[in-house]
Amino acid sequence: MTRHLVRRIADVSEPPYDELGYRRRELVGEGDGSVHTGFGVCAIRPDGRVAAHVHSYEESFHVLYGAVILDVPEGSYLLEEGDYGLLPTGVPHAWRGAGDTGGRWADMLAPVPRARYGYDTQPVPPLPERDPVRIDVRDPRIRSFGHFEPAQMDPGKQSQDLLAVSASMRTALLVYSGITVKMMVDSDLGAVASTMFMVQYAPDGIAGTHDHPFEETYLFLEGAVDATFDGERYRLGPGDVAWAGAGCVHGFANAGDGPLRWLETQAPQPPPRHSYRFTRDWEYLREALES
Repeated sequence: MTRHLVRRIADVSEPPYDELGYRRRELVGEGDGSVHTGFGVCAIRPDGRVAAHVHSYEESFHVLYGAVILDVPEGSYLLEEGDYGLLPTGVPHAWRGAGDTGGRWADMLAPVPRARYGYDTQPVPPLPERDPVRIDVRDPRIRSFGHFEPAQMDPGKQSQDLLAVSASMRTALLVYSGITVKMMVDSDLGAVASTMFMVQYAPDGIAGTHDHPFEETYLFLEGAVDATFDGERYRLGPGDVAWAGAGCVHGFANAGDGPLRWLETQAPQPPPRHSYRFTRDWEYLREALES
């Protein structure tokens, strides 16, 4: 049974655009042994579109480049690089290209779409194409979207001024062992099946080997990482993707002199306790009992 997957950007070809100017490069899916994770990178031309539809799964997204318009029942939003959001199960939505370049975004689909059921997607009547508005993260009516900037990963740059223009405490960082984590999509944003967040390692950042009772996906954005998955070692860099299934023992170390950063997802959502099982803790117990 496959418990991990590594896809290097140099080995993954871009699919052609469809007749509406949209394409999606699947990086993790049902064919890889995933149960909870469908992960890919989407692109749309400036004049492209995806017709209105609904899913029987939850969709999270993070805009990597350019701009795109998202139409949902309550309005139309212009999403630009750094914006992220959540489309709950059953919410009608449509995508449109924007600007001179169109847009590119990563998407996380949980649970995994099933080919034998039409990828769990159903067309619906067209949505109104209103003039799009930008996301205002301070507006309490904006319940499903947020914005990320790389500077938010620097603990030294966190300030009351920066926190004051956030949608919530989601801009607060979890900082430990040379690692910083910024949550983006979780139950606070309304997600029930998955999470999406940004991770950054300092030059000396290391996470010892561990596993989880859920699946994780990593899209590497900056720097180089030495990664271990069930004893197999990989050197990975920007554009590469890795997936760790439930029970896959994995660990990471920054392999460069600068920051290492990646987009990470989890599905299903981690339990409140025992979401990490560190190898070192159980080795310590075994040695203590033997002595």
